[in-house]
Amino acid sequence: MDQQWFAAELLSWYQQHGRKTLPWQQQKSPYKTWLSEVMLQQTQVATVIPYFERFIQRFPDVTALANAQQDEVLHLWTGLGYYARARNLHKAAQQVRDLHQGKFPQQFEQVLALPGVGRSTAGAILSLSLGQHYAILDGNCKRVLSRFAAIDGWPGTKVVEQQLWQLAEHLTPEQQVAEFNQAMMDLGASLCSRSKPDCAACPLKRRCQAALRGEQACYPAKKPRKTLPEQHSFWLIVHTEQQVLLQQREASGLWGGLWGFLEFDSALARQQFMAGQGWSCHTEQPLPAFKHTFSHYHLWIQPTILQLSTFPAVVQEQSVQQWFTITQIPEVGLSAPAKQLFQHLMQHQQTETSINESHSVL
Repeated sequence: MDQQWFAAELLSWYQQHGRKTLPWQQQKSPYKTWLSEVMLQQTQVATVIPYFERFIQRFPDVTALANAQQDEVLHLWTGLGYYARARNLHKAAQQVRDLHQGKFPQQFEQVLALPGVGRSTAGAILSLSLGQHYAILDGNCKRVLSRFAAIDGWPGTKVVEQQLWQLAEHLTPEQQVAEFNQAMMDLGASLCSRSKPDCAACPLKRRCQAALRGEQACYPAKKPRKTLPEQHSFWLIVHTEQQVLLQQREASGLWGGLWGFLEFDSALARQQFMAGQGWSCHTEQPLPAFKHTFSHYHLWIQPTILQLSTFPAVVQEQSVQQWFTITQIPEVGLSAPAKQLFQHLMQHQQTETSINESHSVL
């Protein structure tokens, strides 16, 4: 396979059409590139940009990120999903601070040793920010290479992934590595998109095996489908006129370390909990159940709003539970469904306040 032709065609296309003005491409550094690469895992560029800008403004360097509280990191991450990325980001920053004197490492093995950093991410950090000669293999690159060489099989399998790595390493040139790797990602994100690729405009069309065969839709092979199981969670949104009760989840697992409402395995468990508190209840309002989908299961959430007439002295003797003001989103990490329900509660309270004020005037 002609490495020189491939690189020349791709780099020529990149000079005319590639992305060169993304926030993390300005005044490049390993820290900025690392932050962007972690955020871009399974997330679109347009979604990442405002999150990246907020992170850089709050944490201008790796030491600032390392010294932050995890709650603040998770709060700024709220909405990006896959929260293990944020927890690993924070752990990795602390590792850089403690093991590398706050200077982001520039050796591949040291970068690879950081929590949440895999082979492709390590290569991207060092090649894009420092021009070091490392191939990358993110989802966009897998799609480009699978089509170009007509590599059969789902890239998630070890055999196929190894084939793609060998091809990526063979095609990555010694010079202009940063531009080449960025071009690979840009091509996969634009002309060589998952559906309706624009092969006519592709710089690689003359030698792309999938395009020559008219089999673009066959590559890469799709992940074998499986029916996702369903789980149910029963949430209790406890609040007074001024405050709402949240609890922090355990550090590990899905939504690890995030704050949310009280959760129960069944409606009966939730009802028994409510009955055992001796609360003075003003209103109890069930909300419609809704579905939140993770990569490996569907979660049906059944929320109930419980407004208390009086503020309880103690809810539970657990430090993981705290009261927060109901008039603004707290600056802690919240799961997307929890944030959505918190916003609903805020709007509900604002409406109730307006109605009460109108009645008092009358």
